[in-house]
Amino acid sequence: MEQVTGDILQVKYALDTFYFLVMGAFVMWMAAGFSMLEAGLVRSKNTAEILTKNIVLYSIASIMYMIVGYNIMYGDAISSIIPGISFGLGLDNAASAVTGADGAPYYSNLSDFFFQVVFVATAMSIVSGAVAERMKLWAFFAFAIVFTGFIYPIEGMWKWGGGFLDQAGFLDFAGSGVVHMAGAAAALAGVILLGARKGKYGKDGSVHAIPGANLPLATLGTFILWMGWFGFNGGSELIVSNVDEANAVAMVFVNTNMAAAGGCVAALLIARLWFGKADLTMALNGALAGLVSITAEPLTPSPEMATLIGAIGGVIVVVSIVMLDSKLKLDDPVGAISVHGVVGIWGLLAVCLTNPDAALSTQLLGIGVIFAWVFAASFVVWMIIKVVFGIRVSEEEEYEGLDVGECGLEAYPEFSTSVK
Repeated sequence: MEQVTGDILQVKYALDTFYFLVMGAFVMWMAAGFSMLEAGLVRSKNTAEILTKNIVLYSIASIMYMIVGYNIMYGDAISSIIPGISFGLGLDNAASAVTGADGAPYYSNLSDFFFQVVFVATAMSIVSGAVAERMKLWAFFAFAIVFTGFIYPIEGMWKWGGGFLDQAGFLDFAGSGVVHMAGAAAALAGVILLGARKGKYGKDGSVHAIPGANLPLATLGTFILWMGWFGFNGGSELIVSNVDEANAVAMVFVNTNMAAAGGCVAALLIARLWFGKADLTMALNGALAGLVSITAEPLTPSPEMATLIGAIGGVIVVVSIVMLDSKLKLDDPVGAISVHGVVGIWGLLAVCLTNPDAALSTQLLGIGVIFAWVFAASFVVWMIIKVVFGIRVSEEEEYEGLDVGECGLEAYPEFSTSVK
């Protein structure tokens, strides 16, 4: 009997580990989604630089989180506010530990690291789009080192590492705040110090649209992100090896899908009413807004309620993009601050609609703490980088395009004006 129980525990361990790894791979695929979305929404002369940023930031995130970030977030903390620091990854679970009695681990430690590292890369990808077309490539990489190694893991520890936000009852199932709002807060700090792209705003206060070069690519990126989000939210259930948990994962998948659909349709409708046209970029951002909206709590809503939560996010994102652009003059080429930041706040508040354990005051506490920490820490880091070696390319480089100035190549050389 004892042998049979041990065998069952090993099978469950293997199943949950495999599930965790597959969900992590889904989230890793979101890196491709961000790359395609951003490449489609910038001008062709900046495409290669955007792609370079995205593949290198993912690599930096992986290395920094392995060296120090994972241990800051999930290691032994000094207190519920101050994390401890240690380096590297420890050994994985032995079979004897898995087949032990109560408290036995139910998935591989390394599968947990893999699942978590793709989340920090997602947060950093949000920053990439917001500062596109005018930031120095190496300044961005310098910030990525600090953000993925220290800034993100500290606020992650406060919630997912059992810190004071978690103890206070702050709820954020898969990261509307810990990942998305945090990435948007870092992006906002960078955009404020960086300034707008040349020609974006006139001296009379007018706003000049700068269309993206490849909307099919942006649409592909959105579909990839939509697919990857099933891993983002579905994997955050953490376990799938019993009936209740398997049903929970299925509900999370369905609600994630429905929120995205609601956000897309709502954003398209509000754009049609407001602008008189069916704006594809707003539909794309609406779908992403729906996904961000449901990420803080994708399990407790019904599918109908998830659709409504996503739809409200879709409306919010259209209004936010227009207001940040026209009123505050914050130049965000892909709408990242609105999609992930403003709607991330909505997602955290929406938890109170369906989860009886949520309290509005606690959700507001979490929103305030995460935003204040990430924005302030990011602003200081961006400022140091700006003082030491600058964060913005020259006017000439911006005019010629960052592909040539930063990467020495062009994504579409056959269309270059230099080709005779």
